Amino acid sequence: MTIPSTDQPRSAAPLTGIIGAGVMGETVLSGLLRAGRAADSLLVVEKRPDRAAELEEKYAVRVVSHLHAVGDADTVMLVVKPQDMGAVLDEIAPVLRAGQLLVSLAAGITTGFIEGKVPAGVAVVRVMPNTPALVDEGMAAIAPGTSVDDAHLAEAEALLGAVGKVVRVPEHQMDAVTAVSGSGPAYVFYVVEAMIEAGVHLGLPRTVASDLVIQTLVGSATMLRETGTHPTVLREQVTSPAGTTAAALRELDDHKVRAAFIAAMQAAAERSRELAAGS
Repeated sequence: MTIPSTDQPRSAAPLTGIIGAGVMGETVLSGLLRAGRAADSLLVVEKRPDRAAELEEKYAVRVVSHLHAVGDADTVMLVVKPQDMGAVLDEIAPVLRAGQLLVSLAAGITTGFIEGKVPAGVAVVRVMPNTPALVDEGMAAIAPGTSVDDAHLAEAEALLGAVGKVVRVPEHQMDAVTAVSGSGPAYVFYVVEAMIEAGVHLGLPRTVASDLVIQTLVGSATMLRETGTHPTVLREQVTSPAGTTAAALRELDDHKVRAAFIAAMQAAAERSRELAAGS
């Protein structure tokens, strides 16, 4: 099936289509532009006319139909809700071609599910991103399907690397990735909420408690990343014998906080497996 080209001139650079311009889709789009991708090398699919006009004005990109994006692009990124994936794949399958790269950011959707709906030879890469991509500090894991080669993986890494760090994993580890980094920001925000509430309970103004907790989090994360020191060593450096930190950590141990985190992440991984099985 042949789809006519759009009326606008085609970029000489390889084209990337982004299907889905919600929060994560726009995050990837803006990150690619900041990373140096030309606006005319990006094709965006957005069905709502007002949203399409907003994206065209804000980013100077072309907003096109599903079929134009897939027919023209070398790489297609699927940034759609998991429940919409089947319908989108049914729509674009007639114009997908062998060797084309299809990058899915839909949680719980396996490469096998996608490969079962697209022509043979389409290279499918599954991605589990997370929300810190909004500030270019994302953590994404990518897993290849059966028709993916090193060039496809390198391109997927480049796309996701525009908004953070990328690691390659075998697909059977994606449920664990979902539990650790995909859902991980929520655990961090949960702890931050608790620490701020504790500060207020101890008599601090909420704004002061928030500043103290957030900067402590940022500083601690920066130490972990920049020093490369094991977190146990860094924790011990803060913990004086019989001191205030030791008293606090003893309470956390008594309340089995470490065990609760392990159980919570196991629950997240199991739910990810259930969603994947139902995809």
